[in-house]
Amino acid sequence: MNTSPTPYFTADHEMLRDTIRRFIAERVLPFADTWEETGKVPREVLKEMGDLGLLGIKYSSEYGGSELDTLSTVILAEELGRCSYGGFAVTVLVHTDMSSPHLFHAGTKAQLDKYMPDIVAGKKIAAVAMTEADAGSDLQGMRTTAKRGTDKDGDHYVLNGSKMFITNGVHGDVFFVAARTGEPGRNRQISMFIVERGTPGFTVARPLKKMGWLCSDTAELHFDNCRIPAGNLLGEEHKGFYALMKNLQNERIVLSAQMMGEASRAIELALEWVTQRKAFGDVLWTKQAIRHKLAMRLAQVEAAKALIYNTAWRDSQGQVVTKEVSMMKALCGTLVNEVMYDCGQFHGGMSFIRETAIERMYRDARVQSIGGGATEVMLEEIAKRMI
Repeated sequence: MNTSPTPYFTADHEMLRDTIRRFIAERVLPFADTWEETGKVPREVLKEMGDLGLLGIKYSSEYGGSELDTLSTVILAEELGRCSYGGFAVTVLVHTDMSSPHLFHAGTKAQLDKYMPDIVAGKKIAAVAMTEADAGSDLQGMRTTAKRGTDKDGDHYVLNGSKMFITNGVHGDVFFVAARTGEPGRNRQISMFIVERGTPGFTVARPLKKMGWLCSDTAELHFDNCRIPAGNLLGEEHKGFYALMKNLQNERIVLSAQMMGEASRAIELALEWVTQRKAFGDVLWTKQAIRHKLAMRLAQVEAAKALIYNTAWRDSQGQVVTKEVSMMKALCGTLVNEVMYDCGQFHGGMSFIRETAIERMYRDARVQSIGGGATEVMLEEIAKRMI
């Protein structure tokens, strides 16, 4: 019997949710404040997630994956969001759903055999190097180049350029790097490459100090005549733009689920606070303005979740959901910030104190309407598909 509150999730889905919640309660929540201070999620924690099968949910069993569906990744993202540490959540999701899919979907047999087992096990941490300081949501503005050549040492590419805002950039092991391989003016001639940490010419220029997501390491990367074997080309030459756009759909699904997990947890925290905090002779919950605002935010979050679940189910059925994914990302990026503002407001002065979860969540949420596709870009994607 399916006891899930929605028709989308099976008993197996709910078992997965329980596993993730237990792991977070035991291995994340007691220690994450320290991770926020050090700016890093310990590698052994990610390996433990690999041991539980949480880092390869959609990947084939050949590489240690669980061969589950898009709804399963939504559960992972939602529960990571609920943990209230956005930096931990994005560290995991960049590894599982924003970078390694490039390898899984486009890698050769040799590339898959070399990297996928360690990625699924959490022994090697993955990152995707796409964004540049002058080319965020506008991928066609990319300036990093990869020039092909042949000499006595063999066929190779030479990468030159920089990448910005790269999550897992400081401590990652395997980077999937986008670079321009076509002639100037051929805007979409971008290719993807596998670049390992320690490759000569590849350096972490600097760790970036962020407003939020403090336990997520973020870096600027430099490529200075970085030579890699031609065999490190990932997928077809000049076809990387389309690979990036394809995986952005998956990325935006998990980001939306993460955001609504965060919003749900914030409402819970606010409810705990306003039913205990007294002001003007009674608890805050007796104030109609507060009750009604939280009730409306809960309704909006549940509606957004319904859109996410339906879209994830449709994606699992192989349907094209480009418009719906853009709708989710635009809606959830705006909504999570509105929820954090209201929940922080109802916490009063405590929302301005670093020791409170709502203060951290407020800071962490700000980037959600920017990263993975700014809200304005998402709205344009929707508008293009309306007529």
